[in-house]
Amino acid sequence: MKRRRFPAIILRPVSMGGEAAVIWRRRMSTLGHIPRDTFILLLVIVRLTTAAYADDAPATPRTPTPAPPLHEDSMEQPDGPGMDLAVLSSVIQASLAFLQPRTLDSHTIHDFALWGLNGLSALDPSLSIDEQHGFLQLVATQRTVMALPLPAPDDLPGWSAAITHVLDMAWHHSPAMRDTGQDGVLQGFFDELFNHLDPYSRYIAPGAAVSDRSTRTGGEASAGLTLGLDHDAIIITAVNANGPAWPTSLAAGQIVRAINGRPTASRSLDTVSSWLNGANGSLVRITVESKGRQTTVTLHRASTPPETVFAYTSGKHVILHITAFSANTAEEMSQYLDEAMNVPGISGLIIDLRGNRGGVLQQAVTTSALMLDHGVAAITQGRDPQANHVWAVQGGDMTNGLPIIVMVDGRTASAAEILAAALSDQKRGVVIGSATLGKGLVQTIGQLPNGGELFVTWSRVLAPLGWPLQGLGVMPQVCTSLGESEMERQLQNLAEGTADSRDWVMAARQTRYPVDPSHILGIRKACPAAIGTDSDLDAAHSLLDNPVEYRAALSTIPDEGGVPASGG
Repeated sequence: MKRRRFPAIILRPVSMGGEAAVIWRRRMSTLGHIPRDTFILLLVIVRLTTAAYADDAPATPRTPTPAPPLHEDSMEQPDGPGMDLAVLSSVIQASLAFLQPRTLDSHTIHDFALWGLNGLSALDPSLSIDEQHGFLQLVATQRTVMALPLPAPDDLPGWSAAITHVLDMAWHHSPAMRDTGQDGVLQGFFDELFNHLDPYSRYIAPGAAVSDRSTRTGGEASAGLTLGLDHDAIIITAVNANGPAWPTSLAAGQIVRAINGRPTASRSLDTVSSWLNGANGSLVRITVESKGRQTTVTLHRASTPPETVFAYTSGKHVILHITAFSANTAEEMSQYLDEAMNVPGISGLIIDLRGNRGGVLQQAVTTSALMLDHGVAAITQGRDPQANHVWAVQGGDMTNGLPIIVMVDGRTASAAEILAAALSDQKRGVVIGSATLGKGLVQTIGQLPNGGELFVTWSRVLAPLGWPLQGLGVMPQVCTSLGESEMERQLQNLAEGTADSRDWVMAARQTRYPVDPSHILGIRKACPAAIGTDSDLDAAHSLLDNPVEYRAALSTIPDEGGVPASGG
């Protein structure tokens, strides 16, 4: 069944991030019979350009003024090319300018510089950096080979010039540095710098950054088809619902006979697959055969984000498996929800977030809005004013209050935890499984002059009721990681109106940042993180089939404003 387009959405950022309005409207196609009018209005208190995985551009680099060294040992310069100092300097300055106002905790440029330069020792153990009597010293084998006056703690041009000068001197002094190459030197600098921050901030080298950007945006333009082999024939095995082939007659199982008139006979699968790719917007003609009849479909190639939502039915329940949150996840989810509401006799939804490592924060918020009438979906807090938002939604539960189960496990993280927490705190769904990963930090992306990227953690995520996701994660209302018999006991007690999870759920909701790690560990011990099993699905079906169980599980969540805060 072909899916309809995303319903019209209005996103309005209000307060906390400044006054702006962004209107996103898409027409909803009318493929097939539309049994009901669908209209969703979201009021999202957010500035869209500053969310998780937002491509924030760094400050325009200024060319730093070189700082003359106080002392340099004379040395023979090695043969071979040196580093590109102009590129090196611009990357260093752009990265320091991007980092300083955005990191969760305040640090001086002096801190960043010294942390990064200490990475020289990892590239060449004979090298080290020292500060003495107001001078920055490069030491090789316990001998000072260079000394520079220390710039002021937040002197961006001065520190950029000093770092560039030290790296250049180390390059000429150390064969190990030259063997590493300029990209390796930068990687070593940033690796050591980010070792002093959180586990998720990082530097992505130019080559890997191109690949990452392609994954986020859809990569090389293609037809949106996956091909495979059936004996000696090349066939279509899948049609990407986000791709240009989806609205056409192309379908899985058809034999591919030609691409742009070139026969596929005797060609390898890789060769034929490559023929489907080309420039964005270019035409590709695909000739297929089905039931002995050949047809040719012409379409425009397009960058196609991978599918992230997969749906199937199980009795009277529809299961929606979300594997990640990419640029199209909310749209895919909307289309599947629209179809799910047409399933005869449907009595509940199961949203499977097990193994979902997260992705784009806005997509998690927008996905939650498809199932919420109103309320806060998440709160983000950071030092940078643009990182502070209350993400609120209003106006359009596509499911008309249909019971929802959210399945999670120890691998559920980031944006997936945001969705689970939003549906749980708003009493819109019951969470089943184990404690989730606990990744409640949001990164913003800075593009660097060399094509590399900085992923910098700049905000913490709080659930709608104010508790932190970082470290704590989402605690389920039905725990399946304690064993089959324990799960059955919980379900039996729910059927009698008693929720065994009430204490650990309330303890999680009372937690406030900052919190002692031992306090978090004590809560998570009640339902330890584990990989999901078939027991999760059994428990989900049980709750949806037994309204008393479902209501008892929902009752573990306190009302908004009714959660007394408790510190660690």
